[in-house]
Amino acid sequence: MTPPSRLSWTDVRDVIHGRILVRDYGLGAKLPRDEDIAQELGCTRTTVHRAMQDLAAAGLIDRKRKGGTHVVANPITRATIDIPVTRSEVEALGHSYAHRLISTQRGPSPAPIMVRFGAAQPRDMLHLGALHLADARPYMLEDRWVDLATCPEILSVDFAAISANEWLVRHKPYTRVEMRFFAINADAEIAAQLGCAAGEALLTVERTTWLDNAPITTVQAIAAPGYVLASKT
Repeated sequence: MTPPSRLSWTDVRDVIHGRILVRDYGLGAKLPRDEDIAQELGCTRTTVHRAMQDLAAAGLIDRKRKGGTHVVANPITRATIDIPVTRSEVEALGHSYAHRLISTQRGPSPAPIMVRFGAAQPRDMLHLGALHLADARPYMLEDRWVDLATCPEILSVDFAAISANEWLVRHKPYTRVEMRFFAINADAEIAAQLGCAAGEALLTVERTTWLDNAPITTVQAIAAPGYVLASKT
């Protein structure tokens, strides 16, 4: 008989979130220790810790080093935007997904990327350009930098089999994320990639993640015309 697979941090997060919603853990209540939850659910303490970080970032729990973890007594409802797996996003819309690696180059981070990460010195990075497709039509254009000190294993990833977006979401947990939303006017190169007119206004999402203070990745994702950004509460 095949043993059950170990829970992921998102599974643990959803279990704890569910207990908060049904008031198994009431407002202001102290939660069990991470070690006790890990033992109960049959997962690692690191998995529980990552789940708790996400719940804390969502404003549902408060964690103090010596005071333990408590459900927030007066939780604030926040709009949240998850880092999406573009393939899942496209397939959820009923389209067929594909992606194409446009470029890949290893080298030191340029000044604008250092600024995004708050880095004082250039870092060894992998620079990737990729195009996501929905029903063989352009959907999202990515310009991505990945820090190789934090994420050296990405050098062995087969980008013909999986996009950097999906691999990073699946394999590299983060403790901090910064996001910016703005519009750009498509230049000739972007217009050719996305099949739109030069000068057309396009939604751009800039997303940067860290593991503690160590940079992981920063990406500018430029959406094709018609893209809809959704949030949840």
